[in-house]
Amino acid sequence: MHPTQNARVIIRHCDSYDPERIRQIVREGLEELDLRPNGRTLMKPNLVASGPLFSHAHTRVEFAEGVMQALRDRDDGRVTELAIGERCGITIPTRLAYEGAEYLPMIKRNGLKHYYFEEEPQVEIPLTHQERLRDYLFTPEPVAKADFFVNCPKFKAHPWTTVTFSIKAYIGIQDDRHRLIDHDHRLNEKIADLQYIVQPQFIAIDAITAGEGRMLTPIPYDMNLIIMGNNQVAFDSVCCHIIGIDPNTVDHIRFTAERGFGTTDLSRIDISGDVSLEDAKKRGANFSSGLIRVEKYFEGSNITAYAGPPPEQEHSDYCWGGCPGAIEEAIEILRLYDDQCDKKMPRMHVVFGDYDGPIDAGPGEKVIFIGDCAKWEGEINNQPVQIRSKYKDRSTKDPYTIKGEDITQKMMKTKKVLGETQDQQYLRLEGCPVSVAEQVLALVELGGVASPFLNGDNVKQNGKAFLMWKSAMALKKLKGHKYQVHGPTHRGQARPRVNPTDS
Repeated sequence: MHPTQNARVIIRHCDSYDPERIRQIVREGLEELDLRPNGRTLMKPNLVASGPLFSHAHTRVEFAEGVMQALRDRDDGRVTELAIGERCGITIPTRLAYEGAEYLPMIKRNGLKHYYFEEEPQVEIPLTHQERLRDYLFTPEPVAKADFFVNCPKFKAHPWTTVTFSIKAYIGIQDDRHRLIDHDHRLNEKIADLQYIVQPQFIAIDAITAGEGRMLTPIPYDMNLIIMGNNQVAFDSVCCHIIGIDPNTVDHIRFTAERGFGTTDLSRIDISGDVSLEDAKKRGANFSSGLIRVEKYFEGSNITAYAGPPPEQEHSDYCWGGCPGAIEEAIEILRLYDDQCDKKMPRMHVVFGDYDGPIDAGPGEKVIFIGDCAKWEGEINNQPVQIRSKYKDRSTKDPYTIKGEDITQKMMKTKKVLGETQDQQYLRLEGCPVSVAEQVLALVELGGVASPFLNGDNVKQNGKAFLMWKSAMALKKLKGHKYQVHGPTHRGQARPRVNPTDS
C-alpha cells in the first residue's frame, strides 16, 4: 500500500554542498529504507525562484545532483527513465529557474531527462474524497505517470502556510492557471487535495542551509542537515518539531494527516540517523517561521496595511493563502533589487478583505484595495468611497476553462489600471489572488523603485526564456498536442492508494 504506513525519518549531519558526500548520505538513506527506484523515476526539486539574489530559495544543484546519483546507484536495472521536473514561481518560465539554479549543466553531465511542467500536457485527476474543494484537478503528465516519485524540497519558512517542506512543495505540480485556483483562504485544503495526485516513495530535504522568515527571499540559516523519509506527513511533522512547531497547528499538514496520508504522532514514527531529534531541535531552536499578518509586517514602513476577513468567514478570519502574503513577498523582492526601496516608497495604504474600520490616508497618499474580495465603505479625505466585493464563488472557476496570464499580460493589465487611476487617490487591483508578480509591478510603478523584470541581465534572460517557452508551446499546438487532456489518464505506481478513513 502506498503511501506507506511504516513511517520512517532519517536525520543526518552534512555541513557542505559536496555532491559526493550528499550522494553517499542519500544512498545510505535509500538502503536503510530498502528503497530502489523503478520505471519512470521523477525527482521534483523546489525551484520556485533562483539566481544570485535567490540563492537560498531553492534546492541547491549540488543537492539535486547527489540525490540523482544516489538513485542511479540504487537502480537494479528497473529504471526506464530518470528525470527532474518542476514548475517554478508563477508567470516566470521554469526554463529561467533551471538556468538560474545551474541545473542544466548538471542534467546534461548526468544524462538525465528534464521537464518544464508548464510545457507538458496537463492531465485530469478525479477526486472523490468527501472534503475535496472540487471534483478534479489538473497536473503535468510526467507527474501522473511517475512510478517512483522523489520529493526534494528546500527547508524553508512560508508567509502563507508557516513552513514549506514536502507537502507544501506540491504547489509546484500544477501550472499557473490551475495553481491559482483555490490559492486563497483555503490554500491549505487545496494542498491536501493535491496529495491525491501522487505520493513520494522517498523524500530528501535540503536543510544544509535552510531559509527562514520568508519563501522567495529567505534568510540563510545554517542547519547542516539532510533529512530523509518515506511518508510526507511523518516527514513534515519531524521537520516541524525540529524548529519547535506543533505540526497539528500547521493546517496543510493536519488536513493531509486527517485524510489518511500519514501520522503526526512522533511515537508512531521511526526516527533514526547520526543526529538525534533532540540535537536537531537545538540546531533549529532559533529558526524564524512565516505566518505574520500583513498589518504587523508593514509596521514602521511607509506602507500601512488593513485586513478584514475573506468571504467564507466560517473557514478563516484572514486570507493566509492569498493577497496579503503576496505583498509581503513582493516588497522583499523589491528590497533585493533596490536598496533604497523603503526610502523611495511613498506613504500608501493597502486594504485586503472585508475591512471594517477607518483608513487614515492623508492628502496624496494612495489607497490600494487588493483582491476581488476587498470590500470597504467610508470616507477618504472627506470623499465618500464604496468598494464592493467582486469575489466569485469557487464553483464558478472551472479548471477546464480557466485562463492564465503570462508576465507580459500582467504588465499590461497593471499599467492600464494604474494609468486610469493616476489622478485618483484610490485604486483597485482585481484577482483572486493578486499574484506576487502583479503586486511587484504595482509597487514598482507607485514607488518608482527598480523593477526586477527590467533589471540588467534579467531583461535578456527573461526575454529569452519567455520566447523559448512560448515557441515550444506554439510548436506543440501546431503538432496537435493539447495543453489540457480531459478524461481518464494513465497513472504510474506512485499514484496514492489511501483510504481517507484510515488512521
